[in-house]
Amino acid sequence: MPFLKACREAPVSTIRMPQLGESVVEGTIGKWLVKEGERVEKDQPVVEILTDKADSEINAPESGIVTKIHVQEGAVISVGAALCDVDANAQAVAAPAPAQSSAGAGTAAKKAGPSLVPSASAAEPAVARAEGNGGSPAVRKLAREQGVDLSVVAGSGTGGRLTKDDVLRAARVVSLDSSVPPAPVRNIQPAAKPAEAPAPAPGATPASVSAGAFRLPPYIPRPGDQEVPLSRRRRIIADHMVYSKLTSPHVVTVAEVDVYKTEALRVGNKDALKKEGINLTFLSFVAAATARALRENKILNARMLDNSYVLLGEINLGIAVNTQEGLVVPVIRNAADLTVRGLARAIDELALKARDNRLTPDDLANKSFTISNPGRKGNLFGGAIISQPNVGILRTGEIKKRVVVVERDDEDLLAIHPIMHMALSYDHRIVDGVDANAFLWRIKEILEDGDFTV
Repeated sequence: MPFLKACREAPVSTIRMPQLGESVVEGTIGKWLVKEGERVEKDQPVVEILTDKADSEINAPESGIVTKIHVQEGAVISVGAALCDVDANAQAVAAPAPAQSSAGAGTAAKKAGPSLVPSASAAEPAVARAEGNGGSPAVRKLAREQGVDLSVVAGSGTGGRLTKDDVLRAARVVSLDSSVPPAPVRNIQPAAKPAEAPAPAPGATPASVSAGAFRLPPYIPRPGDQEVPLSRRRRIIADHMVYSKLTSPHVVTVAEVDVYKTEALRVGNKDALKKEGINLTFLSFVAAATARALRENKILNARMLDNSYVLLGEINLGIAVNTQEGLVVPVIRNAADLTVRGLARAIDELALKARDNRLTPDDLANKSFTISNPGRKGNLFGGAIISQPNVGILRTGEIKKRVVVVERDDEDLLAIHPIMHMALSYDHRIVDGVDANAFLWRIKEILEDGDFTV
């Protein structure tokens, strides 16, 4: 049959940018793990993709020779864009020297022919070509939120394409340049004169909040100072925190919780669950109480849109986990359907994946509410910054034994009980104080009553 014959004569397959998570629409080429002319085996990693959720390796779907790499390291590409071609029948050849810059690539193309260097249209995502240099829908939405006029912003992406970094620079928010690897910590030598403030980025607009006469004093290096470059994850965290504080009017409310009954329940069950390989932490009970309270107080399980908000159907708890590279927030899906035992197992599994750097974009996607646990070295309480696009975050405090008044047989008695403070930060755009306090009161009630089935 002619169709089958044509298939056999076309052994070249194109590896494309996959959908790395439900909310991921684009990614950055972090590092190519292969070269043109090099042979790859099926399921061998060929390229590292960086997204705002996690870093992933893309594997070869079949064995063959890499005949063409369509995009260079540092390029931002949309889902579905071509990454490289693999020919199952080609023979391995010496790989051409990689282009050092766009100018160098153009020179190489003139000398060796157009087939050595991908054209701008091949490397540029189809979405960007269709919409000109206005950027993706996510970029345009970010520009609206930041109040940035895209017509006056210069694009730094492929073919002058506008990126999120361009928008953030224009809004004078911390830039996320994930293509630049972190530099080592270095000692700073005293300067002969104060360091001058950096010039504004090309196309940057004036700051939206007037500082009046206030100006930061210039930094003057002194002996013993160390400059510590931000890692990629730390830059993402920094940008997220600044964006959240600029976007959501934060309000914090605090509850004091007597966890005597819940702690007794935990102690009575932890040894049995430990034999099953489950670490029954107090966080598991907090997560169970929070999930139940979210089911009853839907306004805290919501997401703000431009001119409306959505009451989310799924209760997906984000659990903040500390790693060597900074905080990440993996997600327990449909947490209200899990028992305390199930939540304890899920928390253990996600924490282990986070510390081993094995989280996938899906592990970090679609949280509807976040819990932050300060760990063993926590303090009384603290007001956490909301993890966008949620409208609330619960931060637990340390558990300390304190003298409390308890009622027994209509008599007030003094007793020593474990006490914990919890702080709820909420988005006052859609969450009123009465709703936030009712939600936190419900969590307190569940924990104080020890109302759980382990």
